[in-house]
Amino acid sequence: MTDLTALDASDLATRIHSGDVSAVEVTQAHLDRIDSVDTDIHAFLHVSGSNALAAAREVDARRAAGDAPDSPLAGVPLALKDVFTTTDMPTTCGSKMLEGWISPYDAAVTNRLRAAGIPLLGKTNMDEFAMGSSTENSAYGPTKNPWDTTRIPGGSGGGSAAALASHQAPLAIGTDTGGSIRQPAALTGTVGTKPTYGTVSRYGLIACASSLDQGGPCGRTVLDTALLHEVIAGHDPRDSTSVDTSVASVVEAARAGAGGDLKGVRVGVVKELHSDSYQAGVISSFDAAVSTLTSLGAEVVEVSCPNFVHALAAYYLILPSEVSSNLARFDGMRYGARAGDDGKHSAEQVMAITRAEGFGAEVKRRIMIGTYALSAGYYDEYYGQALKVRTLIARDFDKAYEQVDVLVSPTTPTTAFPLGDKVDDPIAMYLNDLCTLPTNLAGHCAISVPSGIAVEDGLPVGLQIMAPAFADDRLYRVGAAFEAARGPLK
Repeated sequence: MTDLTALDASDLATRIHSGDVSAVEVTQAHLDRIDSVDTDIHAFLHVSGSNALAAAREVDARRAAGDAPDSPLAGVPLALKDVFTTTDMPTTCGSKMLEGWISPYDAAVTNRLRAAGIPLLGKTNMDEFAMGSSTENSAYGPTKNPWDTTRIPGGSGGGSAAALASHQAPLAIGTDTGGSIRQPAALTGTVGTKPTYGTVSRYGLIACASSLDQGGPCGRTVLDTALLHEVIAGHDPRDSTSVDTSVASVVEAARAGAGGDLKGVRVGVVKELHSDSYQAGVISSFDAAVSTLTSLGAEVVEVSCPNFVHALAAYYLILPSEVSSNLARFDGMRYGARAGDDGKHSAEQVMAITRAEGFGAEVKRRIMIGTYALSAGYYDEYYGQALKVRTLIARDFDKAYEQVDVLVSPTTPTTAFPLGDKVDDPIAMYLNDLCTLPTNLAGHCAISVPSGIAVEDGLPVGLQIMAPAFADDRLYRVGAAFEAARGPLK
């Protein structure tokens, strides 16, 4: 009998829609898989088996009645990052501050998934309020990498990536503020896309940094990720940053790319994102990937983006500043946790006690940095300067895309590192995002596709492909072509 959890989402969809297998059978198979392996992986914070099965039964009932599927992925279950609001499951953002909180409304992404007939298996673990690169900052314990459970799965969306890699879900949703989709994808041997900013609604996505946050699709193949991308993308008038712009079909691009022809495609290797300081296995895998792109007919050239070297510093001023503002609402008064409310403390003291107990160390660190950067006398010196650097980075991208269609780099400087290895060294942790940050600062799009296995540790390596805003289809064409040429990871 076929192991349904071993199949890709597109294969499962084909079987469900043809009647070879029911959506209930597929969903139950993944719920059973969660029961059998998630004790070791800890990808999920909440599993909603009854609701997922109910959604699957609706898909089966529609098929039995002769109705067309609600979407190409109808009946294929999914793992949802616990930063999107849901009315039937808790939304905690990996924080004690929101422990047990049930939202009164669904996020726009949640609504789109439900409307597409996609059963939601549950909510996945994450770094608290999406702040971290290893999913070790979750208040509910770390997620482990299925390739090696002594290693981190990346962050902040390590739960979604680990659910895919351990075959607990065929699809997942993440968010990407500085690499939180792409970095876990690279470290777990999966695929993850950061769409163009504004093309996936942020309504109901609990904000970390509003000018950077972007929800996006995660899968085990480029085509699966493209199919999910089209489900969640689209204009939303409830989100003031949502753009009403037509974009080329990413599914068509993925299918076209799978043919393996990249003739006429110009690929730029970013000089500043290719360093001898990166892990040797990462560099060798990346160099091999570039050779593969050349063999597929792409024209490959080196491109310089000199201001990318300042991206880390700019990002870690802009993000904390927005965090300081966004997380001010978690004050023990309006909703969420409340501590010190014993009649002996003033309202201000209750706020202080609640925030001290409710937030973890990394969240507090970023709030303090951001508050300082925005304070009188320092705003122009820190936050203002960071915004200028952000503009220079965007200009670097614009100049690069005058020469090439896409840019490529390693997704991460190293493979997955051991749990606990960098948790007490914030700077070392932040350096994991060196390659992914520039895209978020510019609002452009990027994808991470597995490029191979590092010889020194047997762990997966990711190839990052970047494209201009609204050119998300280029990611999928190049990514699918490379994926087809690369073959299976193992």
